[in-house]
Amino acid sequence: MPAIEKRLLFFSFLAIALFVSPYFLLGEDAHMRVHDNLDSNIAWYKVVTRSGELFGSVHAVIPQIINGLPRNAFGTEFSGIVWLHALFPSIYAYGLSQAITRVFAFIGMYLLLRKHVMPGEKWGWVRVGASLAFALTPFWPSGMLSTLGMPLALWAFLNIRNGERSWINYAVLTLLPFYSSFVLGFFFFLSALGIWWLVDVLRGRGWNWRFFLAIVYMTLLYLAIDYRLVHSLLFSDEPTSRDEYFHARLPLWRVIRLIFKNYILGHTHVMTMHGLVILPVTLVALYIVWKKKIWQREKLFIFLHVLNFALSTWYAFWFYKGWAPLTERFDLLDKFNFARYHFLRPMVIYVLFAVSLKILWQQGQAWKRLCFAAIAAQLVVLTAFNEEIAHRHKPSFREFYAEKQFQEIKEYIGRPVHTYRVASIGIHPAIAQYNGFYTLDTYNNFYPLSYKHQFRQIIANELAKNKKLREYFDEWGGRCYIFVDELGKHYMFKKNSKRTIKHLDLNTDVFYQMGGRYIFSALPIKNAKQNKLALEKVFHSKESAWKIYLYKVMP
Repeated sequence: MPAIEKRLLFFSFLAIALFVSPYFLLGEDAHMRVHDNLDSNIAWYKVVTRSGELFGSVHAVIPQIINGLPRNAFGTEFSGIVWLHALFPSIYAYGLSQAITRVFAFIGMYLLLRKHVMPGEKWGWVRVGASLAFALTPFWPSGMLSTLGMPLALWAFLNIRNGERSWINYAVLTLLPFYSSFVLGFFFFLSALGIWWLVDVLRGRGWNWRFFLAIVYMTLLYLAIDYRLVHSLLFSDEPTSRDEYFHARLPLWRVIRLIFKNYILGHTHVMTMHGLVILPVTLVALYIVWKKKIWQREKLFIFLHVLNFALSTWYAFWFYKGWAPLTERFDLLDKFNFARYHFLRPMVIYVLFAVSLKILWQQGQAWKRLCFAAIAAQLVVLTAFNEEIAHRHKPSFREFYAEKQFQEIKEYIGRPVHTYRVASIGIHPAIAQYNGFYTLDTYNNFYPLSYKHQFRQIIANELAKNKKLREYFDEWGGRCYIFVDELGKHYMFKKNSKRTIKHLDLNTDVFYQMGGRYIFSALPIKNAKQNKLALEKVFHSKESAWKIYLYKVMP
């Protein structure tokens, strides 16, 4: 390996260390995404590790949430991120997970490019630059290596496919399932590899049983690790909230629009940030390939272009209303999100970026300078989307969970938390859950359908006022929240908000019957008495993003 490439590798690891440093330097004053993160997963890890049911049976429940949320809703105890949160304070567990994911994302992409895509000393800059860019992409934090680990897995699988027998390949396939998710990435990756193996067979390249058995081995390992999911899907008879999830509702024109939106902008859980720099680079390279008629030489480049667009097309058409008859007949099509084949796109896009840079590099000295500029520009774009920068206007970790403020509330109520239930208005219920309160509301996409229907009685009058909220709850229900027509789908009203709730209409009798005694509201409720609510106290805190109005339910 040339000395320059070694220095580039050192620089890359240093860049990753700087990228994740805010979590360790700022601690709980660090900022991070709220959606599907602070509002859910981080609190879930806290709840499950504190519950005593980390290793609970497949029939165990966690009473802190919805009077008994099935333990299986929190996923497997064999996930690495769960153990980070069990062993370290939440903010440091989060930072360590970010570091682990990004380091192995870089290693995986670098190995894949170096051995199977662009071997040779002259491509060192391209390999390292594309790999570092890939490693710095925003990703869904609790997904871990579900998408960013795919290049490492593909490197190992290609080695096996080519006849290599190194133990390292099998070590990769064995360890990755403990730090990634089957349903949030690797189901789609492994099924795609299965199709690849079948195509090899049909094209007369032999059965390659070693390659096939490696795919089977990793799949079986995922199923063993995710045994709770397998049990819930195959052996549980109780209807769940997933039974009322309907996704096929878009007309054709909106599907077409969604194709290009996903193709250019990506998706919140796989934010490739490719639209500003990478997409133009790949299109310029495509023009060069077309102009010079070098299709045959650049088969991989053409395949990646087609695959990239095909994945966006598949994603968008999954929501086409024409699927409705099939989803009604086969409920698995609603319960399992097959649209997630687009989770392959981060790997596809960044390999395509590397191959495009290689094509441009070969066009002359001026083009080489353009390649350096493109890599630098993409790294600047990704730096701008570092969580500390991108979410600096959102509450910090400390401000979001507001532990001191909620401890004051707990002490004011003065009763053991397991003896009463609470719900939140204008803030996420994950905040109360993180602080140890027992909540009737929650954010989970897998809980008993009977509970969803019971909870609906509390908010039925509010849902009746608002069609969007009604469809959101009835046809998904993952956010089992106290929805308020006046607030819509907004759940973060900070302490400086001037909003008030004037026309609340809750069935607090049902709330009380379910054990509900208090409501934590981020906003004052002007017609509290009409809802049998009495304002107990308003809680302020410099370290909190919220002003909490504590309402007690009067039977």
